[in-house]
Amino acid sequence: MNWMSNVVPPKIRSFLKRETPENLWVKCPESGELVFHKDLESNLYVVPSSGYHMRCPVKTRLDALYDDGKYEEIATPEVPADPLKFRDVKRYTDRLKEYRAKTGNPDAVKVTAGKLEDLPVVVAVQDFDFMGGSLGMAAGEAIITGMMEAVRRKTPFIIFTASGGARMQEGMFSLMQMPRTTVAVQRLRAARLPYIVVLTNPTTGGVTASYAMLGDIHISEPGAVIGFAGARVIEQTIRERLPEGFQRAEYLRDHGMVDMVVPRTELRSTLARLCALLTNAPPRPDKAA
Repeated sequence: MNWMSNVVPPKIRSFLKRETPENLWVKCPESGELVFHKDLESNLYVVPSSGYHMRCPVKTRLDALYDDGKYEEIATPEVPADPLKFRDVKRYTDRLKEYRAKTGNPDAVKVTAGKLEDLPVVVAVQDFDFMGGSLGMAAGEAIITGMMEAVRRKTPFIIFTASGGARMQEGMFSLMQMPRTTVAVQRLRAARLPYIVVLTNPTTGGVTASYAMLGDIHISEPGAVIGFAGARVIEQTIRERLPEGFQRAEYLRDHGMVDMVVPRTELRSTLARLCALLTNAPPRPDKAA
């Protein structure tokens, strides 16, 4: 018998009942430890004890990256919302409305510009919470726009990738974003501008097969899954057991596909040093002097 609901009068019940936020404690997927959500947020969604990197919201990532958390959002071209009139259990247009309401963003890629330790940069971030960060026409246009904006401003271009691959609801239109973004990368190269890719968990499919692995420097967050096809599909195809840690950031670094694995809390300083080095920027004055 629930005495709160069956015995206590409603007016008194409202005083006794405390509303507790659902996300007050977060469980670490690796260690099982419960972490207070404020501690997790202040540590950029890295579990302090285990070092496990949870998915980081786009706004949190950008606020932590730019000087004083200040940046401008770059508008991206509009694209046809549903070129194939696709429908499975839901209309594609309904899915888009649902994810736009959930994330507050028009699609899976946000493009921004600002300063990173006084160096101007253009940064794009893929949002896995928007349909798994899938690459569709809008995302492709956003990435190309970001790269061309970097060429116009003569700044480095940094992209944080997080994707399950191409967006099936757009079919061939989605797949065409792979060569289109590759051409945009060549425009960056022709302008002799740094292109730095930060691979986050997960980066797979058509994204890995195009702009995600075409950077001048590839950085990965610890433990990130990076690959084209899934490990189970590869095992079934080659009929062999895959090595331990296959497709993880550390394995790829040890085998030459990733240049470095950098904890999220050290990414800002690492990216700033790389941008300064690649653009031959003058050394910054020592603030302590």
